[in-house]
Amino acid sequence: MAQRGAFLWAFFLLVSMFTSHGDAFGVNWGTQASHTLHPSIVVGMLKDNGINKVKLFDSDSWTLKALVGSGMEVMVAIPNKDLNTYLKYKKAKKWVKDTISKHLYDGGVDIRYVAVGNEPFLTSYNGSFVNITFPALTNIQEALEEAGLGDKVKATVALNADVYESASNKPSDGDFRGDIKDRMLEIVRFLNEKNSPFVVNIYPFLSLYQNPDFPLDFAFLDDRGESIEDNGIEYSNVFDANLDTLVWALRKSEVPDLKILVGEIGWPTDGDKFANRALAKRFYDGLMKKLATGAGTPLRPGRLSVYLFGLVDEDMKSVAPGNFERHWGIFYFDGKPKFPIDFSGNGQSKMPVAAKGVFPLESRWCVFGKPEMKNSSKLGDLVNYACSNADCTALGYGSSCNNLDRNGNISYAFNMYFQMQSQDVQACDFDGMATITTKNASTGTCLFPIQIISAGVRLIGDGISAAAGFVGLVLFGIFGLM
Repeated sequence: MAQRGAFLWAFFLLVSMFTSHGDAFGVNWGTQASHTLHPSIVVGMLKDNGINKVKLFDSDSWTLKALVGSGMEVMVAIPNKDLNTYLKYKKAKKWVKDTISKHLYDGGVDIRYVAVGNEPFLTSYNGSFVNITFPALTNIQEALEEAGLGDKVKATVALNADVYESASNKPSDGDFRGDIKDRMLEIVRFLNEKNSPFVVNIYPFLSLYQNPDFPLDFAFLDDRGESIEDNGIEYSNVFDANLDTLVWALRKSEVPDLKILVGEIGWPTDGDKFANRALAKRFYDGLMKKLATGAGTPLRPGRLSVYLFGLVDEDMKSVAPGNFERHWGIFYFDGKPKFPIDFSGNGQSKMPVAAKGVFPLESRWCVFGKPEMKNSSKLGDLVNYACSNADCTALGYGSSCNNLDRNGNISYAFNMYFQMQSQDVQACDFDGMATITTKNASTGTCLFPIQIISAGVRLIGDGISAAAGFVGLVLFGIFGLM
């Protein structure tokens, strides 16, 4: 009897550990893509992979409708461009009524958080949102409370880790950035008062990408590299050190126990020499194991709550931060998994379940059809045009298609434009220098993709023109066609 009781106790403990680990992570669902998956297909893919929390970058009604009855915890968002609107309380009140109250009912959408702004204090924004984020935050929270939803739904701000800093690069010297410190003090004390979480985006990949002297192993969570010491605490990875830098900043702001959610964390698979599937798998293996153990960080022991970034690749994201920006997905744009991943954190690595009900376009590619004209003065302009209106980031240094010859580079650019235009035959002309083929043009590590039938057309910011144009100019130089 005692043995049976011990077995049952161990069994329920294991079940509890697995369940709580599943609750420890969600995923970011971005939609800045030329050919989007239908929201119902995405929700099915999330369910098939046991993912029950999702973070959105807007409050699109089409997406929310697909989440009705799913049982998933949802974080919706107000984009930076809309913050100014909600400086008026009436507007905030109407948004809560039309977006939150409308979907939050028994069997509806389980909305838990509203992210008011997305990384609004990035230095690259030159202070554009510094003075409007906090008033918008307070108006949204007040509107939630007036609607009787203040205990159920919490307003917060999704912040980049650059809002805090350490002069010594050690966590104990952490504090909020000097130029925004007053604003950050307002925000964290408000969040603490309302029992709302601090949402921070932490990217170990960017530490490696931005600093050529950064130790590779310190970006991962598998304890292979050298540690750093801070006040008697050993840090074996940059994630722990980064999050504990935030903990110190919160302590110095007199809100030491403010709840922390990691709003974005992940690893890209293309667009840079450190962005590939092997390193992405290594990163996720370490992260998921850490989540499963519930170890937390030295200053915040206990189970972490994180949102993986991201779900699928997005070929219309700005590449201003780097070409890798369009390759953060655990899945490709068509919902196919990229690499085995252990969502349990218990050594059960396997390929995630692919999206179901996705229809690819025909198996045909657009390639350079006039190799004898490879030195034509027209080619430079044609390639630049193609890459200014499509995603050629895989051609960059260290990327998956970096080893193509000149003809291959041209074909890749032509095909990406052809696919972006949903294989319109007129999109494979390029002054008579291109031709359509049914022979797969992929070679080696370089995939010449076939687009999917898009679920619909969404308005996404200003499109890709400016950022993609920059990529086109850079790649034009790479091709040596000038």
